Amino acid sequence: MVNLTRIYTRTGDAGQTRLSDNSVASKTDLRVAAYGHVDEANSLLGVVLAAADLPEAVAGVLTLIQNELFDVGADLSTPIQQSPPWPPLRIEQESIDRLEAWCDEFSEPLPNLRSFILPSGSPAGAQLHVARTVVRRAERAGWQAAEAHGLETEGGLHGLALTYLNRLSDLLFILSRSVTTESGAHPEREVLWVPGGDRPRPER
Repeated sequence: MVNLTRIYTRTGDAGQTRLSDNSVASKTDLRVAAYGHVDEANSLLGVVLAAADLPEAVAGVLTLIQNELFDVGADLSTPIQQSPPWPPLRIEQESIDRLEAWCDEFSEPLPNLRSFILPSGSPAGAQLHVARTVVRRAERAGWQAAEAHGLETEGGLHGLALTYLNRLSDLLFILSRSVTTESGAHPEREVLWVPGGDRPRPER
């Protein structure tokens, strides 16, 4: 259990921070950037939950994901050790399997896509698109960190944390469609991309 007795510590004023294994890293380290993007994505999901009248099933999924995103952040901030002094918190395959099952469940009733979707639609759907793009950014930063520190090697990153972010971005796209076309009962609010050659020219 985490025990937070004081929020400010003054220990980061020199541009360094401590990872979950208590090792010191620069605040510009790619690993720190990756779990920082995860934190931003989690905050955006909080906005969705706070501001939108979501279906109970979607709200439940997002609440569980918010908890798991803290697990992802802990995973990314814990360099791999061959013989750690205690078992680190790591993302497991079970969590990824659950994301994939939700992808199948929520996509099944949706209409087939005829084009890419513009990030719009319902307010909750639009916010989920924003969260999706931040999760993609977190995944890219995680892979950059893996290139710098290694993947599944001593001092490196755990690959399943990056896989989790990849599947999560897919799920958030599906949930954005779901809350717009299904829960909101306004299928006309899902706006499809019209390629330039097919769009009417705007009047000047």
